[in-house]
Amino acid sequence: MSDVRLISAQEFEKHFGCKPTYLSYAPGRVNLIGEHTDYNDGFVLPCAIKFGTAMTAKKNGTDKMRLLAVDIDHDTDEFVCSATFEPHESKTWSNYLRAMTSLIMQKGHKVEGLDIAITGDIPLGSGLSSSASLEVTFGNLVSQVFGLDIPLQEIALTGQACEALNGCKCGIMDQTIVACGKADNALLIDCRSLKLEQISVPSNLDILIVNSNVKHALVGGEYNERREQCENAAKILGVKALRDATMDMLDAKKGQMDEVTYRRARHVITEDDRVLEAVKAFEQGDLAKLATLMYASHCSMRDDFEITIPEIDGLVEIIREAIGENAAVRMTGGGFGGSVVAVVDPSKVEQVKAAIDAKYEALAGRKATIIETHAFNGAVFTNL
Repeated sequence: MSDVRLISAQEFEKHFGCKPTYLSYAPGRVNLIGEHTDYNDGFVLPCAIKFGTAMTAKKNGTDKMRLLAVDIDHDTDEFVCSATFEPHESKTWSNYLRAMTSLIMQKGHKVEGLDIAITGDIPLGSGLSSSASLEVTFGNLVSQVFGLDIPLQEIALTGQACEALNGCKCGIMDQTIVACGKADNALLIDCRSLKLEQISVPSNLDILIVNSNVKHALVGGEYNERREQCENAAKILGVKALRDATMDMLDAKKGQMDEVTYRRARHVITEDDRVLEAVKAFEQGDLAKLATLMYASHCSMRDDFEITIPEIDGLVEIIREAIGENAAVRMTGGGFGGSVVAVVDPSKVEQVKAAIDAKYEALAGRKATIIETHAFNGAVFTNL
């Protein structure tokens, strides 16, 4: 049992006075390439990471969920299981579980009360999908405990609907990889058909996540604004979503849209192409090709989609300078803070760390946190 699983069990016993009988766990994720393409019906290539969320639980014989959030100063909440979503005015962490419960019950499933202790080690605001991990961990817990047999992909879709109820119209990527990830593989997700394809990550490559420690929050105007700009561009182009557009189509209609809308669409159209090329690069073990694609993705996010910040741009350039050729690095996540991801030869890891330690604090006024990981499995449930 890993640390967060063990801590959850220990804290459950301390708080509720008995041992838990169930354990649910789901990881966070890092997106290797394919940013803001998911809600445009496009392609993404994430993998699950070594950090995640654990919930230990026991039936409590009531109609109430009784919750302990270990990492939020042992905050507590309880709510009646209902198909009606009633958000708490201040406990935003609890609102994800309230929404998940309501959405599951709206489908006719019977859900009863559980005592639950929650803990995790995904850095909050790092762009590594702590909220998706929370949603999937809880959804799978409820499904398994009450014999609902909800497929993991459906739990992922419920998590996406939960985000919308909580103010963020996100795509389906985060919840899908958190639910359906497989060790040593990235997951190519077709966000229209929801077809999943496991893509082997060569064992001679490490994945580095560098958290800028500038927290981002997706429940804000910028994310939803980008989504509206993409939908507007698709309307002008006469397509269902930007997934269906080409650069030729975009350039032909350039005169009918403002410059910002044009650049937003250009990012999405070219990013979809980069994802499919990156799959080939992984399959061929071609790190030089992957480096070209990932840096092009970063520049597109910086210049066309305008979702990077100086600290993130600085980190990318520090890593590129440290590695030289074959620096496969880009911002990852929704933007406006969070983390960068790099796919690197293990022999280069120490020099990347040294470069970040030497240069980032002077640039950003804070230290970065470096996470070494590889691709892990998605959601798991255990009877204790």
